[in-house]
Amino acid sequence: MSKLRVANQTRGRVLADRADIANTGAKRRTGLLKHTGLKPGEGLWIAPCEGVHTFGMKFPIDVVFLSRKKLVLKTRPDMGKRRISFSLRAYSVLELPAGTLAETGTVAGDQLEFEKYDG
Repeated sequence: MSKLRVANQTRGRVLADRADIANTGAKRRTGLLKHTGLKPGEGLWIAPCEGVHTFGMKFPIDVVFLSRKKLVLKTRPDMGKRRISFSLRAYSVLELPAGTLAETGTVAGDQLEFEKYDG
């Protein structure tokens, strides 16, 4: 199964080194619902995607809305249970462990770089 390394080129920080890819309808619908948490370095990239929810989730997440060129359009740090967030301009969404955005200083306008590898 392919994994992603996600780096913030603007800040010189790594956001994830073991992110999963949700690029099918089934994977996008399931998302992180079956997970009990995300460890540092883990994440989920959902493409295409304009919005996410945390109904049925057991833990908070950081959410990053991205353009096709992986420019950060909007962030939603520490998104708790039973919440919805979206960006109509987004092409994809990166879900990360809560606190990752604050730890890395990632904000709207930053440029991310994705590297796919077989994990």
